[in-house]
Amino acid sequence: MGQLQILTGVHGPRLQEARQIFFDRGELPAGLVDPMILRSWERCRRFGLTEHHAQPGAESLDRMALKTEQERNRYLVQQVRPIMEHVYEQIRESGSMVILADASGLLLETVGDPDFVDRADRIALSAGASWDENQRGTNAIGTALSEEKPVEVLGAEHFLNHNSFLTCCASPIFGPDGRLIGVLDISGDYRATQRHTLGLARLSTAIAEKRLFESLHANDIIVSFHGRADYLGSPKEGLAAVTPDGQVLAINYNGLEILGIRRVDAVRRDFSMVFESALSSLIDRQRLNPQGSLETRINGRMVSLQLRGRLPAAASAGRVFDDPPSARPATQRPEATPRPLLTLDTLNTGDPRLQAAIDRVRRMLGRDIPIMIQGESGAGKEMFAKAFHNSGPRHAEPFVALNCASIPETLIESELFGYQGGAFTGARKEGAPGKIQQAHGGTLFLDEIGDMPLNLQARLLRVLQERSVTPLGSTRAIQVDISLVCATHRRLREEVARGSFREDLYYRLNGLSVTLPALRERTDIRQLVAKLAAEEVRQSTPIRFSESAMQAIERYNWPGNIRQLFNVVRVAIALLDEGETLITESHLPEELFEAPLSPGNATPLMSGRDPWAPAPLDNEPGSLEEIGRLAALRTLESVGGNISAAARQLGISRNTLYRKLGKL
Repeated sequence: MGQLQILTGVHGPRLQEARQIFFDRGELPAGLVDPMILRSWERCRRFGLTEHHAQPGAESLDRMALKTEQERNRYLVQQVRPIMEHVYEQIRESGSMVILADASGLLLETVGDPDFVDRADRIALSAGASWDENQRGTNAIGTALSEEKPVEVLGAEHFLNHNSFLTCCASPIFGPDGRLIGVLDISGDYRATQRHTLGLARLSTAIAEKRLFESLHANDIIVSFHGRADYLGSPKEGLAAVTPDGQVLAINYNGLEILGIRRVDAVRRDFSMVFESALSSLIDRQRLNPQGSLETRINGRMVSLQLRGRLPAAASAGRVFDDPPSARPATQRPEATPRPLLTLDTLNTGDPRLQAAIDRVRRMLGRDIPIMIQGESGAGKEMFAKAFHNSGPRHAEPFVALNCASIPETLIESELFGYQGGAFTGARKEGAPGKIQQAHGGTLFLDEIGDMPLNLQARLLRVLQERSVTPLGSTRAIQVDISLVCATHRRLREEVARGSFREDLYYRLNGLSVTLPALRERTDIRQLVAKLAAEEVRQSTPIRFSESAMQAIERYNWPGNIRQLFNVVRVAIALLDEGETLITESHLPEELFEAPLSPGNATPLMSGRDPWAPAPLDNEPGSLEEIGRLAALRTLESVGGNISAAARQLGISRNTLYRKLGKL
């Protein structure tokens, strides 16, 4: 086995026997090596690796290509670098180093003892090298990424012989959305193995994930929670990010474990559905005890929690808000000018069909006539309802929104009508008001009313007729005074004919019906884009769009309507360099330039060059250079833009691929 280093003690002989069985005889050494290591060895053999050589094309990126990758992962590097330096201070002069890699195994940053760093450089354990399993064999970084769990690889457990002098402990880093975004590794000489190293790596990634979560959601309400109050503030606490109107934006892995739920059952849900308490009541209790923790019961067990961040007044918590959550800027600058109040006047940007809808609904202001807003998903129905509310005499009272399609049928009744304490299993002992009661004096907006269950349609009709609501578990009717606005993307007449929507409720709701035009049908896209950009930056320096960029926006079909346009404008502004104010085609997402294919027409919507493609070569069409570049582009597209995967598929290094794409 050449220079293969085998650990001493019981582990060493067993590992040596396992390697002989696996590498020399081609058999599986069952029971002699950790199952996770054996799975990795088998993957490496399928990759075509041998124990003597790394995969061809595994050389490190050059300085410019590495800088490109570091910039692409700038947010991760900025948040984790201080943690790496702190960890290194704890292990200094122990013959080791701390490493940060991205989600593909590319080493982004390293810090370590000079003597060990010199040894590590000889096997490319340095920034710019990829330690993906399929290039470097079994190793803590690549195996942690493959297994998505913390990994320790000791000495000859490394697939490649020349890596056997290493002992490496790596722990994956997951972003606030649960996606794997990187890995933190502590590597050292196998003769100086410390049993606590893997624990230190795991603790460091927990701290990193906490920093990433709190940084990304600095402008949201952060809910910290744990079964034990003394764990609040520690890396073991659960974290949830919540909007002032009570929507859960994100929740970390610890939080999912504590609550015993899946991420899909928590994110984009109302706060009360996840935490079984009204956000408004917790905010009130937190204000009375700002530095203390709160106690609440979730799934039958007591949980301690704290609320941090910009807490809204209790009257504005629980789906009562001034601006749609998606319209809040990503960064709140102290010097930013206040956002103008959304009214019917400010909503009008010149489109004749929208103007006609505004003129019709304006006549209903102050009248007890329900409004029905129809239009495609994302066409701005909730914004229109909010503008209607702000333009009328109820503008100082609550605006309460409920999406009938986003809440499970089992919960929508308690959300809408409220409940008395003890009305059902898990109900709060003090009860909770429903959306109808919260909207008293103001406006209740029922989005996607066509998705409301039939049995609740009868109860809603009774509320509208009697002007009172009876919470679940109660016999006392509560008088309410609300202005009702509904919205749907369905054709309710057809739903009535099919029997899925009550005819009497349809005529009760359909006082005035207005239809909002789809974005592709509007004639004011330029004005709308300019307005969205101005609201996003809200500062003295205006943002401009090049003529070609604006034409691309106007040509696009906009299946996601205004919601999609708003996201495109936000992303384009975020891609501007410091001091840059002109948005060009290169700042726009790729889908704007992808034409849907139809019979007899495969011509792209955009007549010019794809702004995301590399600069054209000066060679004649059909030259070897051009053919190679086009092949690289097709491969890169087929693997979803993953540089590492494209390079492996082409059988070339990442440096060569970068040169072919013209990115350097």
